[in-house]
Amino acid sequence: MKNFLILTLILFLVTPFTSVFSQDSSENYGLEEIVVTAQKREDTIQTVPIAITAISGDVLDNKAVVNLESLQGLVPGAQIGQFANTPHGAVFNVRGMGAIEPDPYAGSAVMVTIDGVPQYFNMTSLVDLFDVERVEVLRGPQGTLFGANTTGGVVNIVTKAPSNEYNGKVQITAGDWNRFDVKAAADLPINEKLSLRLSGFHHGRDGFITNVYDGSDMGSIDINSIRATLKYDSGNGFEAIWRNEILRSKNGSPYIGMGAIPGEAEYVEPGTIAGPMGGVQYGSYCLPVGSPCSAPNDYYSANSSEQDMSDMNIDSTTLEMVWNDTSFGTVTSITSFKQFDLHEYTDQDGTVEFLASTDRRTDGEQITQEIRVNSQISDNIDLVYGLYFSEDSYYHMQNFRVQFASPGFSQVTAQDQERTSQAIFAHSFIDLSDKLRLQIGGRYSKEETEMKVDVTHFISLDGIGRYYGDDRLSDFGIDFGTQGKDDWTDWSAKVGLDYQLSDNTLAYGHISRGFKSGGFVGRITIPEDIGPYDPEIVETIEIGMKSDLLDNKLRLNVNVFKNDYQDLQLALIYFTKNALGFDVNGNSILNAADATTQGIEVEFFAAPTPNLRVNGAVTYLEAEYDDFPYTNADGSVINLAGYRLQNAPEITANLGFDYTWRTQSGEATLSAMYKYNDEKFNTSLLNTPRSTIQETDLIDANLMWTPDSTDWSVNFWVKNLADERYISSVFEAPGVLAIVNFLPPREYGISFDFNW
Repeated sequence: MKNFLILTLILFLVTPFTSVFSQDSSENYGLEEIVVTAQKREDTIQTVPIAITAISGDVLDNKAVVNLESLQGLVPGAQIGQFANTPHGAVFNVRGMGAIEPDPYAGSAVMVTIDGVPQYFNMTSLVDLFDVERVEVLRGPQGTLFGANTTGGVVNIVTKAPSNEYNGKVQITAGDWNRFDVKAAADLPINEKLSLRLSGFHHGRDGFITNVYDGSDMGSIDINSIRATLKYDSGNGFEAIWRNEILRSKNGSPYIGMGAIPGEAEYVEPGTIAGPMGGVQYGSYCLPVGSPCSAPNDYYSANSSEQDMSDMNIDSTTLEMVWNDTSFGTVTSITSFKQFDLHEYTDQDGTVEFLASTDRRTDGEQITQEIRVNSQISDNIDLVYGLYFSEDSYYHMQNFRVQFASPGFSQVTAQDQERTSQAIFAHSFIDLSDKLRLQIGGRYSKEETEMKVDVTHFISLDGIGRYYGDDRLSDFGIDFGTQGKDDWTDWSAKVGLDYQLSDNTLAYGHISRGFKSGGFVGRITIPEDIGPYDPEIVETIEIGMKSDLLDNKLRLNVNVFKNDYQDLQLALIYFTKNALGFDVNGNSILNAADATTQGIEVEFFAAPTPNLRVNGAVTYLEAEYDDFPYTNADGSVINLAGYRLQNAPEITANLGFDYTWRTQSGEATLSAMYKYNDEKFNTSLLNTPRSTIQETDLIDANLMWTPDSTDWSVNFWVKNLADERYISSVFEAPGVLAIVNFLPPREYGISFDFNW
């Protein structure tokens, strides 16, 4: 009933606005145009025949947004979170498709791009948003222009470029949990042709989870980043932009390994008890058995004296060169290099004992090169075509120690992967008449991957088997190494029509094909689990309409879609016995299933009066397996046809407003946003109660005041206004435990903006 009411509210909210618009249609106000680059060229958002949401950098600053995870609930059909014990690792799911593993070998169905550069590592893709022009979220396959691994969509981030005038901005934010942020940017013209933009960002706060072992906070954040952007304009058609960014992050991981139930090794009876190592433990969040995990009123965990951590260093550089008005058209070259190192440690058992923990270290780098031509072939034909090359590699070591199994063991996995991608693509825009346009695009790709894996199991017959840092105490080790190399060639394609029904209404439809590349599994216990696994394929049909109505005071966008997936890649995490009869943690990726996702998305923006802006969205999504033979732990096989996909809630919705009024000495704006997320299954393929994430209702609000004739403003903001307590993620290892994490409680603060 609640879902129905939310859907009804938003779909029919525009009805009372009609009379208001009719009365005020003569007034000179309305919704602004938004320029996007979703099709590798500049277009207004209402003329792009795809489902896209764009959020400006100013809006992000006003909402005290610090990273992409803060966009959760603002984008129709999108789920945005993070992986367990990987705070920088983004989990993007669009229309039921997204990331399935944090390790680099798994890839993602939703690609994050920054200034035209794909970010291939999930571990680093939860981007900190500062000095951003806009964020564009493209829903549905985008393979022809963006390449493989975009079967779910693309998150396109555009940073601000230098201007030729001296100006700058500083934003200072303070909030609870000792939050303190600084965002700063300045344009520094050097001469008529050369200009520099410097920007920096600091975000720091304490954690909101109390460690019952010593009373300390868990989940602290300390992020610092600086970006330099240099722009050269020759004045005769050649432009170049060089971007260089450095990020240093030292975070505590707030993930809780205490979802155990009776029969599991970490299970603790409800209530606090004395731990053998001192301090206290606490009961499971996942009781009673057979029910979803639930968040307590106060967020607590138990952690040993070894504090959780997630430290990352990222260095990246990009050179974009543009030759305008050549004989070929506009030629663009984008060259990029990125490297990172990450060290993570997580005590995963949720007790004060050393029962289960993970130490992960990753070093990676990527090189990309794209050459693209935007050409006008004739008066009615535009063509975008080009070449693409990328090479990425990483070394990843994971030390997973389990002491609750007998005997205890330490499982050390070392991954070494190299991957290259090559592609040729073309996308045409053909005006068949003044109102009818045809789009035809295709991309041919070759992906090659080589993987080497070494696995060592250190067994402790005396039941100790614990390690500190890189030191291990063990009686003997069991080793094996394996490797694989393979390549895949595949293609993406799109055919679409869009028709201008009126000056302000666009109808469109398209069919498309995309794929997610194959690969090898790096985090394995059984040599055969390395694979390879094959590409997954998606075939999509989408029909939509975009309209600016009532003298540009109401924007209403509607689309329906259906995605058919074949050879769907699914991650399987399990515990099994190795050849010696010891318990080991296994991982594999299976081309296990065919699946269908289909639904409807409605998005509106309204300006009923000169002072009021209202926006809302609702998505209805069906996401089920069509065919999925699944082998249970007992060896039996069941078909999961009809089971729901992971991270695919049936209904998501939001509703917000901005109201501005004059005061005696300035201007004030009150904003609020309500966000609803239906229940979903987080990690379990079996739709178990314990993997269920409850439905969520969140309200964010802020009040901004800008004095007259000044260059500063003040913004009071609050997130999770009602101080609701929710589980945000559940990582379930069958028969072992569930690692749970929480949505933050109410957070409030104040931001000061200074401009010059």
